[in-house]
Amino acid sequence: MSWLDNGTIRLGVDLTLGGAITWLSRSGTEDNLINSYDWGRQVQMSYYAGPVPFVVGEKRPKKYWEGLGWNPIQVGDDFGHRAQIVGHRNEGRALSVKCIPMQWPLDNEPGECTFESWLELDGAAVKARARLVNARRDQTLYPARTQELPAVYTNGPWHRLVSYTGAQPFTGEAPATLEGKPPPQWNSWLATENWSALLDDSGWGLGVWNPDCVAVKGGFNGQPGAGGAKDNPCGYLAPIREELLDHNITYDYRYDLVLGTVEEIRAHVYRQPRRSALPAWKFEHDRQGWSYRHARDAGWPIRGELSVPLTLDDPALISPPFAVAAGSAPTLIIEAAFEGLKARPQVFWTTLDEPATSGERSVRFDATPDGALRQYRVRLADSAHYRGLITGLRIDPAEGAGGTVRVKAVRFAAE
Repeated sequence: MSWLDNGTIRLGVDLTLGGAITWLSRSGTEDNLINSYDWGRQVQMSYYAGPVPFVVGEKRPKKYWEGLGWNPIQVGDDFGHRAQIVGHRNEGRALSVKCIPMQWPLDNEPGECTFESWLELDGAAVKARARLVNARRDQTLYPARTQELPAVYTNGPWHRLVSYTGAQPFTGEAPATLEGKPPPQWNSWLATENWSALLDDSGWGLGVWNPDCVAVKGGFNGQPGAGGAKDNPCGYLAPIREELLDHNITYDYRYDLVLGTVEEIRAHVYRQPRRSALPAWKFEHDRQGWSYRHARDAGWPIRGELSVPLTLDDPALISPPFAVAAGSAPTLIIEAAFEGLKARPQVFWTTLDEPATSGERSVRFDATPDGALRQYRVRLADSAHYRGLITGLRIDPAEGAGGTVRVKAVRFAAE
């Protein structure tokens, strides 16, 4: 074990289990919140990509895990083989770990990648950064998959799911208590303040905040209310996002783990610097959580733009979930170059109340298809259906195949 303790909380990572977090408690107590019943739990990195199923030579996944596809995890595999630690440093106030993960569904198959994590204590919070560095021989760009950012498992006493899921984030409106469904269904919701928590019956527990994730899944497995780290009952939380993981990608994210009451957890989130009140994505170095339907881009690394050949019918660029009031974001600005298009581009949006795309919640705009980079100002507020809390975007650059779109940035504007 490698430990950090700042007098408020105590954190432990297990260096025999890839450096995953296996202990989090108040300082001076033995009330560990983190579940380690099997190697698929803990607080750990876990990633997903194709192909599905993932086969290496004669090695095939267990039938139960076939649907996971490519799935390296930080701790080890389902056959009892551990990840390999290749770097560790503990400076007293912060620690870092680097490992070669294992493919969870396969028997003794290391991932063609490395995982790195950096952990630092800040009062009652663990401030964490995580990194995947891929070096896959298979260079196929598989479709985006849902990523756990991270996967968090708590012990049985921490079973009450609480989050803010309303239409007025960061106003102090009351959070909601959510149903804790068991696996494989789990629950899913939009945490419009980017945090969710698992609490005990006294109202104290563990909050998870990822500033880049609005979508969350979670729930509870087994009989709630009791059980320790080696017992089966467990709570589960994972901020999630659809991500494309190229064969050579370096993929980073951050999150905080916060111990306290829901009021203390929420106060920690409110104290964190927030990005612009209006969502904005600049594709300078990465995809910013955007993915595609019936399309793919030029691959990693991203060099200042998303370059998307439109070789299939009905292609689409899809944003990550977010939360912004329609009234404060009437205009969408798209910096893009369109070439060889056969139709006017169309922008769709989803709302908290209407999570599916629909033709009535969309507008078209005129684009010049000459390949020159331009700034297009799309007035979404001119639609009578642009109202409520906006939670997602889809940009359809063309109805049919043919042409190319290069997108440098997408952002909302208040005018």
